[in-house]
Amino acid sequence: MTLLVISPDYASHLLPLATLATAWRDRGERVVVATGEATAGIVASFGFERAHLQLARGSNPGVIRAEEQPAGEDDSLRGFFDATRRGGVETLAYQARERLTDLMWQPVETARAVQAVVAEVQPDAVMVDHLAFSARLALVAGHVPHTDVVLGHPSALPFGDEVYGLPPEWPAGWEAGLDPAALADLRSLCDRVSASFTREWNTALAELDPAAAPSASAFSEHGDLLLYNYPAELADPERTPLLPPHAHLGSAVREEPLDPEVEEWLASSDEPFVYVSFGSFLSVRSDVLARVAAALDGLGVRAAIATGSAVPADLGELPASWLVRGFLPQVRLLSRAAAGVTHGGNNSVTESMTHGVPLVVLPFSTDQFAGAAALERTGVGVVLPPNTASVDELADAVAHVLDLPEGPREALVALSGSLRREPGRLRALAAVDAAAAGRLR
Repeated sequence: MTLLVISPDYASHLLPLATLATAWRDRGERVVVATGEATAGIVASFGFERAHLQLARGSNPGVIRAEEQPAGEDDSLRGFFDATRRGGVETLAYQARERLTDLMWQPVETARAVQAVVAEVQPDAVMVDHLAFSARLALVAGHVPHTDVVLGHPSALPFGDEVYGLPPEWPAGWEAGLDPAALADLRSLCDRVSASFTREWNTALAELDPAAAPSASAFSEHGDLLLYNYPAELADPERTPLLPPHAHLGSAVREEPLDPEVEEWLASSDEPFVYVSFGSFLSVRSDVLARVAAALDGLGVRAAIATGSAVPADLGELPASWLVRGFLPQVRLLSRAAAGVTHGGNNSVTESMTHGVPLVVLPFSTDQFAGAAALERTGVGVVLPPNTASVDELADAVAHVLDLPEGPREALVALSGSLRREPGRLRALAAVDAAAAGRLR
């Protein structure tokens, strides 16, 4: 059997997809990953074959910097970073406006390239990133059965009255400060984006397959099977009846090679530590990282901080006992951390839950608000606005998650146990096998 995995040229997308695919590799089956050149090293590290496929203008092999992106993509990134400094609604509005012109890069040409890869590889099963819209368009137009993996919060695939780009749920502490008029404007903008994207999808679909029925809502298109890289325990139970055949994978925690420096640091002390990372994009917000560092220093706890694209000097003078580097092995450090501070990216959230690590979440954009709200609702995280949270507020939040009340602590331990007993890659393999046998409904 051959499994074809289709992923954009972004490490944060490819790593969980490749981790899921290891279940097929370990069963002795062939795995081919269709992605771009920037992440070729990641594909090789898993022992997979790679078929060249460029799905977007930009790329991100691990840490993204605007000056390393192609013309146009660099300005878009700078605009995004600037928007995060103005606030959450402003950032979502900026992202929505960008989607009016930049959701499917060269859709017909890209779709035909995807179809050429499928024809060459001749896969028995196809697993595709839900946000790889041009790739999914190609599979729909080519009538290729496929599994659609939602790597973000489940609301990234809207159902019911949800609209793509608007959080279906906000953290409780944010709601009072949200301007109803601004939210109404954001909803209207997201509706316009949805209509525009559906027209773009249908125009490309008609060229690729003139006999195809047009989509009523392109953002709600999905594969024959849905895999959510998200714990069912955190999902909104009211959405479940709306969903087609699906499975919640929980997480796609990858294995990481041992890092001697990190291992030495971990062995140097048994004191608890806090892991801090804002991911590959939002680490550029060194002003927020600096306040987090000051809060941790004031608490007297050890810290491991992944600075990413931030300028380390912007964080001020840090204790010599801390581990501070541009990139750190996140999964390994979360396996030992007492708490985490994060932007709320899906990989960070699901990997933290797998290792039972409570979180302080500082959401900036996209589905981070909905993900943060779920952690807050279940009591395993504290959510603060990144632009206005003071050093004292951050310190109080970290102190709270380091000493969670009994109920949330027990829930977190139970969730971690479930995710570790049955890893996401095995859940994915079982779901695909069950769907192929007609057993999954």
